[in-house]
Order: sequence, then structure tokens, then C-alpha cells
Amino acid sequence: MNLDFLHNTSAYGGRGWSPRRSSLREEAGRIWGHYGQSNEWAALKAVLLHRPGPELRTTQNPDTVQMLARLDVEKSCRQHETLAQAYIQAGIKVFYVEPGVASLPNQMFVSDLMFMTPEGAVLARPASTVRAGEERWVARRLAELGVPILKSVRGRGTFEGADAAWIDPSTVMLGRGLRTNAEGASQVTALLLEMNVRVIQVDLPFGTMHLMGMLRLVDRSLALAWPRQLSHVAVEALRNHGYTVHFIPDEVEAIRGFALNFVTIGPRKILMPAGNPNTQAFYEDLGICCLTIEVGELAKAAGAVGCLTGIIEREPTSI
Repeated sequence: MNLDFLHNTSAYGGRGWSPRRSSLREEAGRIWGHYGQSNEWAALKAVLLHRPGPELRTTQNPDTVQMLARLDVEKSCRQHETLAQAYIQAGIKVFYVEPGVASLPNQMFVSDLMFMTPEGAVLARPASTVRAGEERWVARRLAELGVPILKSVRGRGTFEGADAAWIDPSTVMLGRGLRTNAEGASQVTALLLEMNVRVIQVDLPFGTMHLMGMLRLVDRSLALAWPRQLSHVAVEALRNHGYTVHFIPDEVEAIRGFALNFVTIGPRKILMPAGNPNTQAFYEDLGICCLTIEVGELAKAAGAVGCLTGIIEREPTSI
């Protein structure tokens, strides 16, 4: 039986075959949803949040769920809604995780559970048993939104998204410490290297949580850092990449008010926790526009605006 005719059919690469020549990045907004991040300062376009709820009642003994104090559930929910509305009023799309099952108490800290790249998301693998499995629901929601998941950290690797920051579109700073171990850092580094992105790994001090807690970028040339916590290697790397590094002036406000735990929503424009007058004045003297919201109740869970916000999309930049 002569089957040569099969080679002329589209199914076998013949007439009518349509090769897929576009890159994954080029398919964003067409085959896939809108997503992507290669900087920390350009206009923020979409975020992923998780509405807290009854799961916060498990904070009766806060230390067992890695929180600082018991939370008032109703007040926490109101403050979280204020956060969402602040994004909406700024023209930023807000999506929710919506697990559909009983959530773990730290599910609201979405920034830890993902790290966005121009081609899709890196799914975190939280370091603590208290948070194990939260990433599953973020994965499901990202898939529903049409965001490709490029990597799920595997093996004994741990990685949390708040330990990574885009220094420029070809460079990521990655913190290793309590939440991201050497194996997790190695896996994320390998993926980024495939994307021609250089990774600068920095060790975090004992007793700290994430890189986010000691470094925030507010435009292409301005970085804000926590004195005596951000390593010398990290500061030198930032300066070598064209940043001026300013150190926050009030460590009490940073500790009690989470003054550095903000989100940059555009160049030199941030959404930060209210109640930090010294730090806010310092930011404003640097030409930063500060929008403030009250998150004091949520901060009892050991996180604030930055921790609560998973970044889905920012405006791209080639700078």
C-alpha cells in the first residue's frame, strides 16, 4: 500500500502545515493572557490578591502560624479590601486567588508564592510546613488567567517570590536565606539563565525573612534599603547597575510600621502603609509620591502591602 500521500497532508507537515514561529513572549495577550514583568518600577498593570477570611481565626496562638499577634478578622478583611480598592483606583487590575477550599492563614501573602518574568511565572515552594501547599491555589489561578508557569521548584528546593527582584530587564537579584535555600536558588537561577538573564545571588542575614524586606526599587536609578541588613555585595551590585542607594532613616518605623514594605505602582510612586511619618517624609524628599493605606491589623501577620501583592503585569522597559 502506497502511503506517500500522507506526507502531503498538513498533519504530517505537508500542504497546509502552519509552523508556530512566534516566541512564548510574543504570544502574551493573544494565545495566553496578559502578563509579564522585567522590572520593579514601571507602571503596575495587574496584581493577584487573596481575600483573607475565616482562616485568620487560627491565629489564636500566632506563633504556630508564623504571625506576630492575634488578628481581628473583620478588621483585617476591611483593610484588605481597602488595599484592593487602592489598586483599582490607580487603574490597576485586581485578580483574586479564590481557592474554593478552606485556606491556610498565610495564603494572603501572595508575593511569596510566585515570581513573574516576561515569559510567565515561577511558582514558589514555601520553606515552612505552615505554608506548604499554598502555591497549589496560586498555580490554579495563574492557569485560569492564562499565565504560563515556567517552573515549579522541585526536590528539596525552597523558593519564595519575595526573595527575587528585577534589577534591570537582564538582571535579577536573588536572596538566599531562611525562605530560599541553595537548591531553590540554583533551580531559579538555571531557568533565568536560559532566558539570558543574569542572576546575582546574595546571602540574607540571620533573623531576616526576605530580600523584599530590605530592598525596594522605585525607579530605574533609585533603590531604598535597610541599613546594616542589605549586604555589601547587594549594594555594590546595585551601584554598578546605575542605582543610587538610599537607606531608610527610621528602623522603628520599618519594624513596627513596615515602612519599607510597599509596592511601586509607577516610577517614584508607591503604595505604602500609613502611620510612618518620618519615613514618608524621607521618601517625599526623594521625589517619591506616597499613597498610604492603613494595614496595621494585617501587619500583625508579619507582612504588609508588598507581601500581600502578587505582581502579574508591569509595563515592559528596555532600560
